Amino acid sequence: MMSRRKIPITRLEKFFGAEDFELDIAMGREWLEGDMNFRLVLYRVDRQKTKTDDVYGETVEDGIKFHPPVEFRGYVQVEQPENQNYGQSSMSQMEPGNLKVGVYQDTLDDLGIEIEYGDYIGYYETESRVRYYSVVNDGRVVSDNKHTYGGYKPFYRSIVASPVNDNEFRGL
Repeated sequence: MMSRRKIPITRLEKFFGAEDFELDIAMGREWLEGDMNFRLVLYRVDRQKTKTDDVYGETVEDGIKFHPPVEFRGYVQVEQPENQNYGQSSMSQMEPGNLKVGVYQDTLDDLGIEIEYGDYIGYYETESRVRYYSVVNDGRVVSDNKHTYGGYKPFYRSIVASPVNDNEFRGL
């Protein structure tokens, strides 16, 4: 269980303190949100208003309710598509690759949003084509060295989302 006490992190204070951390985050956000400018739209599932059946807790048809969509910026990587074969047959289907999004925790905090499993993300591939993805890893575990700045404290999340078919989600 985590303590609610606020204790300043001073283990790197001599070479890297809170001011340095905030400066690096501000410069990184300026590059990512200003220069790179990847725009995504988050469709958060309203888990309170979503209708589920009483037996299995599955969502009933047209039962998913959403919060208003929120635009946010993050670093986008679309993985290479995969060619899926079905057993020993010659039938195959090219599946789009997963979407990986790196986003600063400060960005999410500033927008007052939380990305969770099952939420949908829209990414504009072109001006007229939006591909939708479902979050399969919300990146909440940020205590590893990859997501902390020199072991100082966590600062970003890596989110993975899988593409969805048009019959599953088409935006609001």
